[in-house]
Amino acid sequence: MSSTLLEQTRSNHEEIERLERIVVQDLQTEPSSSKDRLVQGHRVRNMIQSIMRTTEKLVETYEDKDGAREDEIAALGGHTATGINVYSAFYDRLKEIREYHRKYPSGPLVDASADYEALLKVEPVISFSGEEGAGRYLDLHDLYNQYINSKFGERVEYSVYLDVFSQPEKIPRKLKFSRQYKKYMEALLEYLVNFFQRTEPLQDLDKMLSKVETDFEEQFADGKVVGWEDHGQENEPQPQHSVIDLDYYTTAEELIEVGPEKLKEALGALGLKVGGTLQQRAERLFLTKDTPLEKLDKKHFAKAIVKQNGDAKSTQEPDSAKQIALTEAKVKKLCSLLDETIERTKQNVVKKQALTYEEMEEEREGEEERAEEESDDEEGDFYNPLKLPMGWDGKPIPYWLYKLHGLGQKFECEICGNSVYMGRRAFERHFKEFQHQHGMRCLGIPNTKNFNEITSIEEAKELWKKIQERQGVNKWRPELEEEYEDREGNIYNKKTYSDLQRQGLI
Repeated sequence: MSSTLLEQTRSNHEEIERLERIVVQDLQTEPSSSKDRLVQGHRVRNMIQSIMRTTEKLVETYEDKDGAREDEIAALGGHTATGINVYSAFYDRLKEIREYHRKYPSGPLVDASADYEALLKVEPVISFSGEEGAGRYLDLHDLYNQYINSKFGERVEYSVYLDVFSQPEKIPRKLKFSRQYKKYMEALLEYLVNFFQRTEPLQDLDKMLSKVETDFEEQFADGKVVGWEDHGQENEPQPQHSVIDLDYYTTAEELIEVGPEKLKEALGALGLKVGGTLQQRAERLFLTKDTPLEKLDKKHFAKAIVKQNGDAKSTQEPDSAKQIALTEAKVKKLCSLLDETIERTKQNVVKKQALTYEEMEEEREGEEERAEEESDDEEGDFYNPLKLPMGWDGKPIPYWLYKLHGLGQKFECEICGNSVYMGRRAFERHFKEFQHQHGMRCLGIPNTKNFNEITSIEEAKELWKKIQERQGVNKWRPELEEEYEDREGNIYNKKTYSDLQRQGLI
């Protein structure tokens, strides 16, 4: 029976109604924890997608582009090539039914109630990284590394990056046309979309982003997009479409190492002459780093491509600026949707900076257990007007403890390369870490307790000069006075540390 088109249509309608009943039954069950709610959302979304696929099949059937459905209905009415014969059509169909059941005598009977229970117990696989904490926090460490190692970013702490990554309008316009920035924004958008789909499976993200695109088109045309108000001006810095990213090179000599073939390809892409020695090619290409193509001397262009290149540039550059601005608009929309998650991530990072290594390990091991036991009523219902970090019990820590550790304060150390440390405890700990010790060695100054709280290079040099004048240069004994720290936080002088390290005890 399932071989007939009408039977397949009936079966598809039954499948849709069955899935709809299961979805309603599933949504009537109130999940007890955030993890159960997430699993329920993904399970319901999978069933909705099955309904949509089955509906698409039904639409194709009813459109009947090949006429198969119309022919089958006509056959049921007894319409044949020789005329209308109802009895013949009836007995032919009866013969077909008997033949089908003779072939498949033990057809399985579907138990609807058992099928319900099986589908309601399905647990979709949802993958989260360790830093994401089952969807409670964002994991932006890879994007953070791209940001601090780029020309458009700043070398800031991860907690500071969580404040600025959602504000691309603060980055100067002239730095946004590099390939590095475009790849960074695309990677950021891809991660946020993926995270939102994993944590909010029942939200229609495609519809939201489509609305963002519609609103963006109007605002961009009117010059109302924040940071891109003057996108139509002629003096706007435009991107250089080159095979080689010139942002990574500071001199023409460095471009020579790329090789003649790549230099030729990059010059051809810009419409410039590709001939000459390797040095001449590198110098010609390096001119485009700081000089727009329209301001270059015509002698640098290939004759047949001068006009064509100008026409292509006039259409490609605005399109590139518009594409970058649209990506920024989508990122800002997603950041507004994930506002609570971003705030939770900030609090979690600040809290971890006040923990020891052992405490962080214990917290990581218990993260999944707490996520399973945590109910919806226990999440975020505490009165916290000062936005204090959360403690071990999931409640805001006392205000006196917050002030004692200085968790809301930022400390900067010039000796460590202007690194920023959040919280008093993290600031005090960094004096014993390798980065600070290396900075002191580069200055030729021993890292002793006399230099605790000293973060300025000039102050450290001045203090070291006074110590030398007071004690004499020859009285400094590094083997007894210079301090070293092992992984467990124990402090030794240089001699003891070297002896223990030589014996393999630390």
